[in-house]
Amino acid sequence: MSIPSSISQDREHAHSSSVLRRGLWWTLGVVALVFGAVGTIVPVLPTTPFVILAAFAFSKASPQVERWLITSRVFGPIIADWRANGAIAPRYKVLSLSMMASVFSLSLIMRTPLIVLIIQVFCITGAAAFILSRPSRPAETNAP
Repeated sequence: MSIPSSISQDREHAHSSSVLRRGLWWTLGVVALVFGAVGTIVPVLPTTPFVILAAFAFSKASPQVERWLITSRVFGPIIADWRANGAIAPRYKVLSLSMMASVFSLSLIMRTPLIVLIIQVFCITGAAAFILSRPSRPAETNAP
């Protein structure tokens, strides 16, 4: 008994769609991880959000790479804190907020157009509010 051509075409389309989707997740994961890695060296670029994004993207594209990230000595604790409690360690909060303030200060020094400064203020305020709203430590360490 043969498979009707419409079912066969649907399967092929689903497979190619799945491959494309995984490829896009893979690309996003690689780009985010590169930015996160650069952020460990360049103080203006935050590491935490990029590493969290990379782990999420790789969870969709490559469980092996996700597992490597989770067990990484450098990136693993960041991901574990985020996944377990939505927590961002205090040092990463301070670093992120300092970098935002530095970038805004640099924009002021460079006499960036007012509209760009206004956009930066809204973006930085939103990002800072989100970072500050996250717990600083896992729930277990906050208990008395």
